[in-house]
Amino acid sequence: MSRQPEVLWAQRSDKVYLTISLPDARDISVKCEPQGLFSFSAMGVQGESFDFSLELFGKIVPEGCKTNVGLRNIICSVMKEEKGWWKRLLKSEEKPAPYIKVDWNKWCDEDDEDPNSDLASDDDDDMYVAREEESSDDEGMLYLPDLEKARGN
Repeated sequence: MSRQPEVLWAQRSDKVYLTISLPDARDISVKCEPQGLFSFSAMGVQGESFDFSLELFGKIVPEGCKTNVGLRNIICSVMKEEKGWWKRLLKSEEKPAPYIKVDWNKWCDEDDEDPNSDLASDDDDDMYVAREEESSDDEGMLYLPDLEKARGN
């Protein structure tokens, strides 16, 4: 039987961030489809299967979706097809599943996003993954095709 890990989400005008809490996960698979379907699956440390699919509020750019696998969680940066603020994470107006929560530590309101600040650029990935100051914005983040190569597919 499959289980769902805790998923925290935050957004910027151009991206949605999903932080999946799953320590020491392996066999990680992340899929992003243009119509807004986000799918995740992985094996837990005890061999248990975790997976979920989300029908996101808006369309996304699969090539702009990046994944960073850490020791305690998996961070996915999902690029929105159109810049703008989503009213909610999911297309459905129903209350989201209990494993999906807002990441208030990373949340940015529409009024707070300053186009001249780091919050509105690719540098906001640094908020999620500690890196050396001189690294590139995309260092440590795997594009989906690269993730599949890393998994040996």
